[in-house]
Amino acid sequence: MKQLNFASIDIGSNAIRFLLCYVFETPQGPFFRKGILLRVPLRLGDDAFKLGRISKEKEKKMIETMLCFKHLMATQEIIDYKALATSAMRDASNGKKIVAHIAEEVGIDIQIVSGEEEANVISGDSKPPEFLHTRGNLLYVDVGGGSTEMTFHTKKKTIRESFNIGTIRYLTNQVDEAEWLRLKEWLKEHNLYDSGVNILGSGGNINKIYKIKRRRSADFHLNVSALEEYYNLIKDLSYEERIIQHNLNPDRADVIIPASQIFLRIIEKTKSKRIYVPKTGLSDGIVRSLYANYKSLK
Repeated sequence: MKQLNFASIDIGSNAIRFLLCYVFETPQGPFFRKGILLRVPLRLGDDAFKLGRISKEKEKKMIETMLCFKHLMATQEIIDYKALATSAMRDASNGKKIVAHIAEEVGIDIQIVSGEEEANVISGDSKPPEFLHTRGNLLYVDVGGGSTEMTFHTKKKTIRESFNIGTIRYLTNQVDEAEWLRLKEWLKEHNLYDSGVNILGSGGNINKIYKIKRRRSADFHLNVSALEEYYNLIKDLSYEERIIQHNLNPDRADVIIPASQIFLRIIEKTKSKRIYVPKTGLSDGIVRSLYANYKSLK
């Protein structure tokens, strides 16, 4: 059995994630296993959405973080890596300058991707996960700190769109109601409004809620009623109470509220009953694209 090591770096609005993934090539096909998963909560969105740029202090922390990842990759015989930056770096006026600085100082190349490109990597080839009983229409919803990426997949087509609706934007009062109207019109345009379409949710917050609220270890879905129940349980608690009583990390205890609100508001429009949670995201999509590219070159 052959083992291949790939790494991904996801520079988001709330945190920077590093994933080392082992890919085992078997007669049945490739098997992906997460080896090392690191999450550094830098909150780039705090700067980008309030100030329109990334501060010198945050830039310095980014460089130190990238140096850490570079040294880690050097110990793990990485075949290839890719670093993608999303909403906060897209919005930051000095985003491209910082990317160039990191390439010069650290030697890690970072690509700032559009919302549509981000959605494409997250949903990959858009094939429904094997655990889904249905092979019908599926709506991928990835709620991040700066944006929400949506991909509508049917047997005949795949349509992707990005909306500037994210948890850090919510916390900094930077979500324009016009963006919600655009999302509503997008759902209507593709016959998703009141459709009850199956939703596949991704992002750190829905993963956390799924881990807390799933009924059985074999379940791969979260009932909407369970999401509503959890939201109603924590929405009136203080930040400190969420950390202590619900065992949430400090950088999760605030954003989990707007994340729940975003999912519930989308569900209010689609009338979906369940959210399927495969616990994958941009980092996983990057690794799969790296492996696909490796195989095509071979």
